[in-house]
Amino acid sequence: MKDTAERKRIHARADNKGWKKWGPYLAERQWGTVREDYSYWGDSWGFISHELSRSYSYRWGEDGLGGISDNKGHICLAFGFWNHQDPIIKERFYGVTGPEGNHGEDVKELYYYLDSTPTHSYMKMLYKYPQVAFPYAKLAEENRKRNRLQPEYEIVDTGIFNDNRYFDIFIEYAKADENDILIKITAHNRYTEDAPLTILPTLWFRNTWSWGYDQFNYKPILNGIANRQIEVNHRLLGKYKLFLEGADELLFCENETNSERIFGKPNANPYAKDGINNYVVTGKKQYVNPNQIGSKAAGHFKKVVPAGESVSIRLRFSNQTNQTNAFSDFDEIFKLRQDEADEFYDDLQQNVTDPELRTIQRQAFAGMLWNKQFFYYNINEWLKGDPKMPFEFKGRAYPRNLTWKHMYTANILSMPDKWEYPWFAAWDLAFHTVTLSRLDPYFAKRQLAVILREYYMHPNGQLPAYEWNFSDVNPPVHAWATWKVYEIDRELNGIGDVAFLERIFHKLLLNFTWWVNRKDAEGNNIFAGGFLGLDNIGVFDRSAELPTGGHLEQADGTGWMAMYTLNMLRIACEISLVRPVYQDMASKFFEHFLHITAAMKSLGDQKISLWDEEDQFYYDVLHTPDGKSKLLKVRSMVGLIPLFAVEILDEELLTKLPDFKRRVEWVLNNRPDLASLISRWHEPGKGESHLLALLRGHRMKMLLKRMFDETEFLSAYGIRALSKYHDEHPYEFFVNGEVLRVKYTPAESDSSIFGGNSNWRGPIWFPLNFLIIDSLLKFYNYYGDDYEIEYPTNSGNVMTVKEAAVSLAERLISIFRRDKQDNVPVYTGNELFQEDPHFKDLYLFYEYFNGDTGAGLGAAHQTGWTGLVADLIEHTSVHKIKYGSLPTSVETTPE
Repeated sequence: MKDTAERKRIHARADNKGWKKWGPYLAERQWGTVREDYSYWGDSWGFISHELSRSYSYRWGEDGLGGISDNKGHICLAFGFWNHQDPIIKERFYGVTGPEGNHGEDVKELYYYLDSTPTHSYMKMLYKYPQVAFPYAKLAEENRKRNRLQPEYEIVDTGIFNDNRYFDIFIEYAKADENDILIKITAHNRYTEDAPLTILPTLWFRNTWSWGYDQFNYKPILNGIANRQIEVNHRLLGKYKLFLEGADELLFCENETNSERIFGKPNANPYAKDGINNYVVTGKKQYVNPNQIGSKAAGHFKKVVPAGESVSIRLRFSNQTNQTNAFSDFDEIFKLRQDEADEFYDDLQQNVTDPELRTIQRQAFAGMLWNKQFFYYNINEWLKGDPKMPFEFKGRAYPRNLTWKHMYTANILSMPDKWEYPWFAAWDLAFHTVTLSRLDPYFAKRQLAVILREYYMHPNGQLPAYEWNFSDVNPPVHAWATWKVYEIDRELNGIGDVAFLERIFHKLLLNFTWWVNRKDAEGNNIFAGGFLGLDNIGVFDRSAELPTGGHLEQADGTGWMAMYTLNMLRIACEISLVRPVYQDMASKFFEHFLHITAAMKSLGDQKISLWDEEDQFYYDVLHTPDGKSKLLKVRSMVGLIPLFAVEILDEELLTKLPDFKRRVEWVLNNRPDLASLISRWHEPGKGESHLLALLRGHRMKMLLKRMFDETEFLSAYGIRALSKYHDEHPYEFFVNGEVLRVKYTPAESDSSIFGGNSNWRGPIWFPLNFLIIDSLLKFYNYYGDDYEIEYPTNSGNVMTVKEAAVSLAERLISIFRRDKQDNVPVYTGNELFQEDPHFKDLYLFYEYFNGDTGAGLGAAHQTGWTGLVADLIEHTSVHKIKYGSLPTSVETTPE
């Protein structure tokens, strides 16, 4: 990698300070979260709604439109807009709540993350703001009417964008220095008539002074100076100024709850949080402080945007408070940072020559970086309530996360989607780090370190799953992510960070032990786990009490744990090259893997295997209280996960680890029952390597045959979560006089087993597809070109495993590429997004995708794990450079 200006800033320090101190760390939605819920019955969606959010001072974080904050969320800056038609100013994005949406919560706005460097030295996003009254009521009403089988009612369905009567508002940031930030807002009028637009750059302090804690017994102050400057005084962060070029006036109020509106109680201060909103939409000055002082302030810019033209405003937020002309070097610095961003990405994308792919990849990277958020949550304080509350706190009938009182988070974390999922999810975050490591390996490594810290991880070793239920169980993918991040970091920097591996390894040991102790019910090396991320994919909710009684032994839980052991084995081997004592740990995980492999082959006295010889597929096994066992024959991603348990150990590595090699050979010589489970250990593969894998020979061939069958798992756009076989052959399970059915649905689930927006019935989702590709490439590294398969099944095309992996990657990438009909599959059925020049080159990275059409579904900004498309673009581009073309089957246009 070139030593570009941005690369130097990345290397300057590993933490979230310096050039990364300020970034897009505001949530897109703080209301409707578990953290802000102080209701007795735990009504997280109802306690603070979107309607109340403008008047209620949050406790645990802040939200804002296109905003930034410092790395602890003390000082926040974001934007309000008013089209002179809405009853409120647009300060935050609107969406329907979980109970309102027919598929759960859903943002109902159009916004796009267009660009960002890893240090946020340059950032750009776009918000599309209607010029007519925003259809709040219509969106809520229509979504409430619809059932689970109907599509969601989106903002484009209202027709509000059909005649181009909207503003394209671009928000850009360019840092002059670590604490000196230039900001530009450019609003384009896409309509044929002039239109008024009020722009409100807003600065405020996160409220820490209202809750009654001694360490926050002071209130920071904002002061207005000459209608062009807002002075910031904060005891922890020092002095700053916001310079506002050409502001019409400055408006001040307090970031304090409007108790009169929310609780029917008198306000302690007449200028409450919603004061600026109330003044702008009514014109009544009683709502803002005439003395121009407060804890929330905005510059008031009144503009008329000519038809087809644009207006801009310029701001500068800086700790250089004595500047006499804050805008003299503004344009020069802005251009420099834009050029540096281009230089950084030109270097990063040197293997990606296709202009369309470069655009997709850069916007995917931008989404990853914009989805960083300051996440603050002290569960012990949250459970008890604060010394001072704006209302009578009556406690909680069913205290959520009660067993996680040790948990105290106050970090910058990578979010799945800062509106729909404005809280970390442990296994999502693991996938995020893979893509983030290409941008900023320090940040990626820090994310993994943070989630495994003692104030996150439970004392028993469990990782917190997600805010709604930290005790739920996510797949154990963090060892895999740790190794991937290590490899990418080594690729970029030329040296492996073994200290990072060792630090993470110790914490992973605790988590691995938790899995062994808690999720292996019979002590036979077969694992359950429950949810494991696969919502709605089975006959019943695997995290709940089974309707039959008894317990499950899960093909995916066991497959994940086999993968976990091999990941830990590989990490231990790498550390052993520097610290030979870790060879003992490598031996431990080698033997543990063999025992899991043996258990999957034959279970207990009944000899019931998770592998079904009749169907040639892996299934869950249900053990009922009467001592009977039954395979649950649902052909789903559950049965593909054993594919992920694969690792290659080359002879050169083993030679460097003599103690480990000696132990391996002892096991193979003295435990023939275990030795027989390892594929051709004494017949090295390509490059003198040895294969450790759950799948071998015939079973691997049969599983790949089913996975690559276009009438089953293989879609034109990736691997489906559920086999299409179940479209015409639904799986039925009879219990307590009821028939439970699993039927293939390519989009949203028709089942409400898991509720909310958990819709994994048949769609394509990137994380498991990425793991499939990663595993196939490992198999290729062992077998080489000698191992060929038919891809797709029954097509007559024969290719290597690597070519199949690359072809699968291309199918996933094609979701975002224009096809021969000039349509982008992700926007199937949406002509506006396909054809309009102001939409067609903008990308939304959805949570999952229709298994038949590739259309985007679920959270619209979940670049987190869908951001993996950036890595797939890199891999396929390198393959094309090396081999000159992609596998033949990729060139055909999917039907």
